[in-house]
Amino acid sequence: MYNDITGIILSGGSSTRMGVNKSLLKIGSKTVIEHVLVLMESIFTNVILSTNNPEDYSFLGTQMFKDVYPHSGPLAGIHSGLVNSSRQKNFILSCDMPLMTKEMIDYIIQFKTDKPVTVAKSEGYIQQLCGLYDKSCAGFAEEILINEADNELRETEQKKRGCRVLRLIDVVGAEIIDAESLSFYSPDLFFNMNKREDYEYALKKLSSKTSV
Repeated sequence: MYNDITGIILSGGSSTRMGVNKSLLKIGSKTVIEHVLVLMESIFTNVILSTNNPEDYSFLGTQMFKDVYPHSGPLAGIHSGLVNSSRQKNFILSCDMPLMTKEMIDYIIQFKTDKPVTVAKSEGYIQQLCGLYDKSCAGFAEEILINEADNELRETEQKKRGCRVLRLIDVVGAEIIDAESLSFYSPDLFFNMNKREDYEYALKKLSSKTSV
């Protein structure tokens, strides 16, 4: 286990496409977020949850922190996690990636680089919500959030907020790992659970590995 890295779970999405809080959907006897928490706690001695709805997750018994800049997308969750972390190194994982594995997380963490961010690229996308972030990135994230603060954005514009994390990566510089070149790679690793059919897919995959 890693004592010098904080595991940060992001659970700040509105789940608009799912219609319900996707992290609280059940897979076997556990919720989706519990599956993610079990994974993270098997890797890191210190795990925190970045969420604006701590009352929904009190049953987890995990330390939780709200966004300093609410309604500002995943970058705000990353910023909050980094600000409140007691470690210099931090592993970020979104709660809607229930098929992530310890093997992939270990590979990202152990990849040799001097850059402040290490993330993977797969299926043509930089997987910015699963990676190693140095605490020093918090100041750069805050600058982006302040410069682009606008809580009155239309819904169509809000979708662009995910690009703020990519902007942070561009600003600080990141090591981008070609995940598809790895012998253990599977598209399921970075599977993002957004719609009902996504949940059903994750349910099928995880139920085969979990005793109900």
